[in-house]
Amino acid sequence: MASFMEKLESASLDNRSLLCVGLDPDPRQMPVSDLFEFNRAIIDATADLVCAYKPNLSFYEAQGIPGLEALKRTVEYIHSTAARVPVIGDAKRGELGPSAESYAKAMFDVWGFDAITANAWGGRESLQPFFDREDKGVFVWCRSSNNGAGDIQDLPVATRDGQRPVFELLAEMALGWNGNGNVGLVIGATYPLEMKKVRDGCPDMPFLIPGVGAQGGALEESVRCGANSDGRMAIVSSSRGVLYASGGSDYAQAARQAALVLREQMNAVLEQEGKGWS
Repeated sequence: MASFMEKLESASLDNRSLLCVGLDPDPRQMPVSDLFEFNRAIIDATADLVCAYKPNLSFYEAQGIPGLEALKRTVEYIHSTAARVPVIGDAKRGELGPSAESYAKAMFDVWGFDAITANAWGGRESLQPFFDREDKGVFVWCRSSNNGAGDIQDLPVATRDGQRPVFELLAEMALGWNGNGNVGLVIGATYPLEMKKVRDGCPDMPFLIPGVGAQGGALEESVRCGANSDGRMAIVSSSRGVLYASGGSDYAQAARQAALVLREQMNAVLEQEGKGWS
């Protein structure tokens, strides 16, 4: 079975894409009532345009047991109909001891995610059970896309090289935790300068880049600052901008068009940088 990194590289190349679609169904905005049917239509419309899908567990947990059942069916559907496209579970898990081991089992064995997002507040110990799964990806939450991210992530820390912000040190630590080559970073699209600084220090790690579209992240800067020297290893995620491109019965077709535009905009940047798919 292919590892997460192998699936990511293959899907990116096959679909000529750095685009990830966040499958975050919100009943208040969906034109249909069934979460799984909504997701299935989006997947069918975009599977040839993306390098990954990213369901955020909160949207499913908020709907109780029916939401969790929809999540299970969604992941299974991607694996069965778009098997070469990896699924990133946006769960931001992080715990200690048996709890951490249980989270790893839940995310990878029960839900079947190819990768997850994780919270490193408990240090390496809290994430080691995830890191130990060499075939799975672990994206450490490093620089989030929200306006208040700097409250903690920008706090200065005294080092032998002078003061450095927390997010930079966390990225450096994650690089050191990457012994199995399966660790990546979550870096918000709303902070391209910080993203560039982290990319300089972590030249080959995959970046999961949320915040494009509804949160105001700059698409072109995300590609320029987030991709590696080959123009790869950037997973640029859009959720609402794709899912709710239309509120009518043509929502799947509109989602495809929105995804296509995003992919082509990113590919145009890669071409300008001399890093196109050819």
